[in-house]
Amino acid sequence: MGEQAPGEASAGAPAAPEGKASAKKPKAAAPESRLAMVRRARRINRELAEIYPYAHPELDFRDPFELLVATVLSAQTTDLRVNQTTPALFAAYPTPEDMAAAVPEELEELIRPTGFFRMKAKSLLGLSQTLRDEFGGEVPGRLEDLVRLPGVGRKTANVVLGNAFGVPGITVDTHFGRLVRRWKWTAHEDPEKVEADICAIFPKSEWTMLSHRVVFHGRRICHSRRPACGACPIAPLCPAYGEGETDPEKARKLLKYEKGGQPGQRLSPPADYPGLPAPPLGGAAVS
Repeated sequence: MGEQAPGEASAGAPAAPEGKASAKKPKAAAPESRLAMVRRARRINRELAEIYPYAHPELDFRDPFELLVATVLSAQTTDLRVNQTTPALFAAYPTPEDMAAAVPEELEELIRPTGFFRMKAKSLLGLSQTLRDEFGGEVPGRLEDLVRLPGVGRKTANVVLGNAFGVPGITVDTHFGRLVRRWKWTAHEDPEKVEADICAIFPKSEWTMLSHRVVFHGRRICHSRRPACGACPIAPLCPAYGEGETDPEKARKLLKYEKGGQPGQRLSPPADYPGLPAPPLGGAAVS
């Protein structure tokens, strides 16, 4: 039997009515149910836990005060630049009392590399003075107290609570917000609404580590402008697959930090971090 010409009806088959399609249009996929989304979200979290078992806060700190200051400084800059700046800052002002008494111009000069240094210096002076005057020089361990400090919002408060006090919290930074919207966990842009949506999906015990895993993935693979879709281990679970580079070889070249064989953001990373420590300010990368 000869091959049937493209578009030619087979013998005995009724011809399609003129002007009408010969095949039915495929049905659109049914919208994902709430239950299915929650199951997919929790599976993504489990997968991320295997991909990033070493996920951690990427700011160097030794105590709650250092983490609070570093988080305030991290606005509009990288954690790497903050980590390169804080050693000299904490050498000069190791306690809230010391920072509260700082000469503004000298404080500004120390934090200049992080950008917006005048505004940040004002916040650091204000929060240090409040800690000294109202909290006995100690960083409080309650969200309602932390957000009273100058320059401290819910995001900063949750970072401090989750990583210095072990109090679970969701940290909605730009990476976290971008990924949870790509994954259809939320449609909101407002950080507080995003936080509420994600808290409703996961048990409280997961909140802090979930935040680290999502941020790690956003910095290393699921980038803002060009996600490395072809090198993404959770691609089968991602509704946004294809927004970025899908060719595996090209995608691998987009990987960052330890996934791309480059230094991380911390000068003093945890012992289980598989990548290279970041170089100090003005220093060369460790090889």
